[in-house]
Amino acid sequence: MRNVFPILTIVAVIFAIWYAAVIPMNFRLALDAATRGGEEVIPATPDEQGETGLIRLMLDNPSVMPAAYAFERPRLPQPGWVATEIYDATFGLIRRCEWQGWGEDSDNWTGLSDGCLRVVAHNRSLIFHAWQTMAPTLLGFAIGTGLGILLAVGIVHNRVMDLGVMPWAIASQTIPILAIAPMVIVVLNAVGVQGLLPKSLISSYLSFFPVVVGMVKGLRSPGAMDLDLMQTYSASRSQIFWKLRLPSSLPYLFASLKVGIAAALVGTIVAELPTGARFGLGARLLTGSYYGQTVQIWAALIMAAVSAALLVWVITTIEKRTLTTMGLNR
Repeated sequence: MRNVFPILTIVAVIFAIWYAAVIPMNFRLALDAATRGGEEVIPATPDEQGETGLIRLMLDNPSVMPAAYAFERPRLPQPGWVATEIYDATFGLIRRCEWQGWGEDSDNWTGLSDGCLRVVAHNRSLIFHAWQTMAPTLLGFAIGTGLGILLAVGIVHNRVMDLGVMPWAIASQTIPILAIAPMVIVVLNAVGVQGLLPKSLISSYLSFFPVVVGMVKGLRSPGAMDLDLMQTYSASRSQIFWKLRLPSSLPYLFASLKVGIAAALVGTIVAELPTGARFGLGARLLTGSYYGQTVQIWAALIMAAVSAALLVWVITTIEKRTLTTMGLNR
């Protein structure tokens, strides 16, 4: 309860700000709709409204404010709509669409009766799309973590790699992921590599750098006295690594893994955008932007945040157990 109360307080503040922000974000849309509907508004013409400040418009037209919460495609949906969309998209198979002459595996959507939700993949749930994003995320995270640890070990034990590889690792992160992701996807598709691997490579690209930096810092964390003590025991470099450097680096490693797993999820979502994927949170974001479904976009964003929080929680749990077992928990 000591941890739950601060979290709930922050969540309540966020939702309060969210609800309050709905009005200014959607007010001009509501005012335009009221003008077109023949209601009396101040000023009366769209041109004059465009030249008037938002705060002034809100003060002159308080009766329009409730309409800002009622838009079907708002700029900022209210949290209740997003919660409903998440519930429907997660447990949305309760909505049963009536197929007229087509089987379950058909791609023909013209047979859907009125009122049925046209969802790709035969009305798959949002959990399914989240898993389609998390699968390449986990693979890319594993690749990036393994590569990051190997590079860190080489950088710490080899002066040439320290001077030659570390600057390139830093420079690689200056390339925008939105620029490199389409190139990687196109090149790999040209050689016949599709599916999980291209998205995993983009994911690993974002996740390996935090691991490299954290692991290098951790491997170099033992002090000179500790290293001198190991040398007085005639310990070899491998013994120093396994008995001193590696245990000392674990707190730094787990801290970087938390950053890396979140970055890996972002990389996977970005990689899904140029591929035209039918599944995944990136696909949900893309289709939502195409058709102006802001509620769907926000639902996918919140599911992505929940997925990232779940992955970080798993790493935190492993961290606590590992450090407690090794007597390093603080």
